Amino acid sequence: MVRLNFPSYAFRFKSRENKMLVFDIIRKKYVILTPEEWVRQHCLHFLIEEKKYPPGRTLVERQLKVATLDKRMDIAVCDPKGKIQLLVECKAPEVVLNQKVFDQIARYNWEARADLLMVTNGINHFYCRMDYEKGEYLFLPELPLYKENY
Repeated sequence: MVRLNFPSYAFRFKSRENKMLVFDIIRKKYVILTPEEWVRQHCLHFLIEEKKYPPGRTLVERQLKVATLDKRMDIAVCDPKGKIQLLVECKAPEVVLNQKVFDQIARYNWEARADLLMVTNGINHFYCRMDYEKGEYLFLPELPLYKENY
């Protein structure tokens, strides 16, 4: 797998039926190691180890109803009441983070109403804080450390 723009982390790997698997620290199981999964696993470690987001409030690949469609959010971190505070969209390293990607997370966030958004392909990372009163998002230079309420 390609080197990503995250700190180095200790991952657990295994092989099964000629496929490489990586251990997901949130789902507590081995998952197939695709390029997008490589980014997702780095991002999970980054959120937990660097930014101190609680693993017990972190969701991975959960269903989200967007209008009448069932979508899957990559990563979400919830507050103690279950409201999503941070919504993360992960893409494979070769995927360009263009307007289409930002439109995707915006659609997901229409339902989630997260305070913070993160979009990453493992190489480039974008962070935003939502301002629902003004109907805009503000780009941030980095993702803030976890705190209970934003």
